[in-house]
Amino acid sequence: MLGLKVGGVPEHFNYPWRIAIEEGLFRKEGIALHWADMSGGTGQMIKGLQTESIDVAIVLTEGISRSILQGLDAKILDVYVSTPLCWGVHVPFKSRFKTIKDLDAQTIAISREASGSHLMSYVMADQNQLQSEKMKFNVVGDVYGGLWALENREAQVFLWEKYTTQPYVDQRKCKRIGEVYTPWPSFVIAARKEIIQNHPKELKKVIEVIQNRSKKAKESKNTAEIISWRYNLDLHQVRSWLSQTEWNDKQQDMNKIMEKVVTYLSELDLLSSQETEDWSKKLFV
Repeated sequence: MLGLKVGGVPEHFNYPWRIAIEEGLFRKEGIALHWADMSGGTGQMIKGLQTESIDVAIVLTEGISRSILQGLDAKILDVYVSTPLCWGVHVPFKSRFKTIKDLDAQTIAISREASGSHLMSYVMADQNQLQSEKMKFNVVGDVYGGLWALENREAQVFLWEKYTTQPYVDQRKCKRIGEVYTPWPSFVIAARKEIIQNHPKELKKVIEVIQNRSKKAKESKNTAEIISWRYNLDLHQVRSWLSQTEWNDKQQDMNKIMEKVVTYLSELDLLSSQETEDWSKKLFV
């Protein structure tokens, strides 16, 4: 039986993976899939792929794309969540900021360099005419580090998935003053090249299993209640999130999707012309 180490954020998006493991769906296909919670997000998963502590990552599209084009020894297998990700823009609860337009030249808390919270800060600046060259960053590790940085005035802004942070907004640990949507599908499945070369059939089975289980989760009437309980989220919020979220269950035109990502990152000067050369050959199997 092939053992695979898979990393992902310990959040509601990855419920289908957790339930598929618990139901033994991967083992039925001859795959012992070991899940690793990556609370540090995309930056931690990229590091995990680099150090071979994980084989597969359920990772933000923009973060993994940039890292692969900058030399990470991995490739994208498929889209996992086909809908955009909604990033909440958070500030200290008692701060003077009222809208994203007020955030010029502020310090932004990010989980890691090249993480989603880092790259999406540039998207936020671009969409709201902020001066990206004046942004400053404070690396904080994870969502708890971000909240701590806001509370202790070591950062004025923190971007994170809005439903994950909703309990902290309700508790007045921070204030949400806006939202930023990714202009592309939010999550993809990526794997180290060595695993792709040695176990292509098994990886195909993994994708089939997770797409089937995701479709079942989306269609089930009980999914919202289960996610609310498992992830300690408000049931009304979970239902709202589910109505806006689509796990991928079919073949996607990866070239069309990733062209938008690469073009956008290039326009933001987050990728060089040399890095984007032959980008499709670098990104995909």
